[in-house]
Amino acid sequence: MRFTIGMAYGPPEHYVPLAKAADAAGYHAIACSDHVLDLETISTPYPYTDTGERRWPLGTPWLDPWVAISAMAAVTERLRFLTNVFVLPMRNPFVVAKAVATASVISGGRVSLGIGMGWCEEEFDLLEQPFRARGARADEALELIRAAWTGEMVEHRGRFYDVPRFQMAPPPPAPVPVLVGGLSDAALRRAARHDGWISDFSTIDELAGYRRRLDELRDEAGRADEPFTFVGSPKDAIGVEDFARAGEAGVTDVLTMPWAYYHGFTDDLEAKIDGLERFAADIVSHFPPESA
Repeated sequence: MRFTIGMAYGPPEHYVPLAKAADAAGYHAIACSDHVLDLETISTPYPYTDTGERRWPLGTPWLDPWVAISAMAAVTERLRFLTNVFVLPMRNPFVVAKAVATASVISGGRVSLGIGMGWCEEEFDLLEQPFRARGARADEALELIRAAWTGEMVEHRGRFYDVPRFQMAPPPPAPVPVLVGGLSDAALRRAARHDGWISDFSTIDELAGYRRRLDELRDEAGRADEPFTFVGSPKDAIGVEDFARAGEAGVTDVLTMPWAYYHGFTDDLEAKIDGLERFAADIVSHFPPESA
């Protein structure tokens, strides 16, 4: 099992030093979250809280994930990077293909694209992308993006995008895995068709249930024998035995903020690095890379 550090809600000046510390401490990846803007008032309820309120206060910093990933990749050697999650249908697919390919080139192929369908209709409106049919549009966008990533002369004729022959260079130097976030059946089916799934905060038992369902869907899609990344955020995992149980439940990658176990959700950089290193010694060291 591997360990990924979530950077959501953190100060921008922490990204580079935390990436350096995570690279040295043996973490597998860093995950960057995504919003372009926060509106003061919204009518769309946030789907991952009971009240529909956002988890973060106004004024929370949201870096462009691909700019942040490129900056962190430039100062690390083996650490991977993913988005948790990038709102794909809120963007033009050519812009996405170019940004991800550029980050992949700069990092030497150390990126994965974690996508979500988005929830805030007002944010879609301001970015001039339709909110309706965003799932179908994202599915077709992924076809177009994967074609662009080949670096070859390609064309695409579809329901949403009708594109003459084109080439995008440079292509990513390594395959870019596509991971899908979301708890709906549509999200799970989309994840099963691609390379992995990213959970929300869940108990280990809940993650085991999601894993069983994803395995069924992978089998239906004819992809049961292919590698599949299952990124879990087990909210009831504290000690080594808990994380081992998460691994037995099918979690391949744990997404966490390791400093929270020692210092809470602090904005003190020294405390974050201390917690990151202590968690690596206390937990990560019990799950060597060769066992992943």
